[in-house]
Amino acid sequence: MPAAATGAHMVEWITSDGLVDYRRAEAEMEARATAIAEGRAAEAIWLLEHPPLYTAGTSARPDDLRAPDRFPVHPTRRGGQYTYHGPGQRVVYVMLDVGRRGRDVRRFVAALEAWVIATLGRFNVEGMIREGRVGVWVPRPDKPALPDGTPRDDKIAAIGIRLRRWVSFHGISINVDPELSHFDGIVPCGIDGHGVTSLVDLGRPVTMADLDAALAESFAETMDAT
Repeated sequence: MPAAATGAHMVEWITSDGLVDYRRAEAEMEARATAIAEGRAAEAIWLLEHPPLYTAGTSARPDDLRAPDRFPVHPTRRGGQYTYHGPGQRVVYVMLDVGRRGRDVRRFVAALEAWVIATLGRFNVEGMIREGRVGVWVPRPDKPALPDGTPRDDKIAAIGIRLRRWVSFHGISINVDPELSHFDGIVPCGIDGHGVTSLVDLGRPVTMADLDAALAESFAETMDAT
C-alpha cells in the first residue's frame, strides 16, 4: 500500500508477499525506526508472515520453552515473553513516532489493543483485554473452565513492542489461520491454562487480504487518537 495520510500523521503501509526471514525483518525495522527518528522517513505499518519460529522477549522464562528443538528460537529485545510466528498469522510491525503521539507508552499500547479489537469486531469477533494477561483474548464459554473455575479464554493476538528514541518497532500478531498445534512448543506469553485460537478456528473464513483491509479501516479511528 502507498503512503497515506491518516489524521495528522503520514503512514506508509507495506505488504510483503511470501515468508519473511525474522532477522531480516528485525534489521529492516531497526533501520526504518532510526530513519523515522531522524526525520528521514515516514511512519510505517509493515504487514507480513514469517516461517515457523519462536521468539523470546526480554521477560522470557526458560521453562516456558517446551520444545526448544521444534523451530528456530530467536531472542529479541522487544517486551514480553515467548511468542510463535508462522504461516497463517498476520504480523503487523508498527514503526510509529510515539514522541509525536503523546510520549505515553501505556496509552500507545492501549491504542494498539483497541486497534486489534476494532479490527476483530469487523468479523463479529469480540476481542477482550484481561487484567494481568497481555494480548487480546476471546471468551470461550463453549469450552470447559479452568480447574479453579476461571472461565476459559483463548488468545487471538499478541502484542509486544520496543521503543528507540520514541519510535516503536515490533508490534502485533493476529491469528488468521495458523497451525494452532505449533503454539504447543511454548507457554504463549507466559500464560498457562488458557488456549489459542484464530479467526478461522472461530468459524470466520477470513483471508489475509480481508484482515489487511479491516486493519486499514480501523487504524484511523484507534491509532490516530493517540
